[in-house]
Amino acid sequence: MNSLGGDCTELKKQYDACFNSWFTEHFLKGRHNDSLCAPIFKVYQDCVKRAMREQNIELRDIESEITTSEPQQEQQKHDHTKS
Repeated sequence: MNSLGGDCTELKKQYDACFNSWFTEHFLKGRHNDSLCAPIFKVYQDCVKRAMREQNIELRDIESEITTSEPQQEQQKHDHTKS
């Protein structure tokens, strides 16, 4: 999956590769220090924030959409279990 903003896609791939390696080689073996990927995550995060500003995307708008849709999803789950 590509990242928000074409410039961030390569950084996302690098972070994903680092995270997957850390998860399998460290986390699953009981070593939970996640600082290994922190530097690339910071660069990727800054890139995504810049892309959001350039596309006039506000994080609070996304958060409000998620918050608004959660009760609907819960209601759909509840309705489905009644059937």
